[in-house]
Amino acid sequence: MKYARLTQQQLEELHPEFINFLATQSITGEEWTTMKKEKPEVAEDELDVFSDLIWEGVLSKVEYLENISELQMHLFHLTEKEMKLLSVKVMNPEIDLRTEIGFNWFKRNFQSDFVEYLTASKAYSDDKNLDKFNLIQQGAAITKGDLYKWFDQIME
Repeated sequence: MKYARLTQQQLEELHPEFINFLATQSITGEEWTTMKKEKPEVAEDELDVFSDLIWEGVLSKVEYLENISELQMHLFHLTEKEMKLLSVKVMNPEIDLRTEIGFNWFKRNFQSDFVEYLTASKAYSDDKNLDKFNLIQQGAAITKGDLYKWFDQIME
């Protein structure tokens, strides 16, 4: 398995897609039920292949990721050729950017001496989607990039 198996909830939400996947493998509903009982390792392999296919599709479309912690924001723009990072560090230990109060403080004070910025870019490895997946595994969430775009504008 290249990525990670989808959770039970994700698999339930993708039930119609999974049925289509099994159909492309010429596996009927009855055969799937039998496979789960009699050859659970084969059923597990099918779930892994399906999960990887779903991840490939999602990761190929991801353009923005955000990883926000108490005092830092790591905002990624995933372009065709590289990963661009906007990093924000708040130097006020009383602030938690994950809360509404903390984020509102940040919006009022983003130009103060209590906030540091860093930008960087990095070329992808041989596997662009795996690079994106690793960022997600480290806590980044897929977004539409509104925060990144806002920062990009104010930093120009």
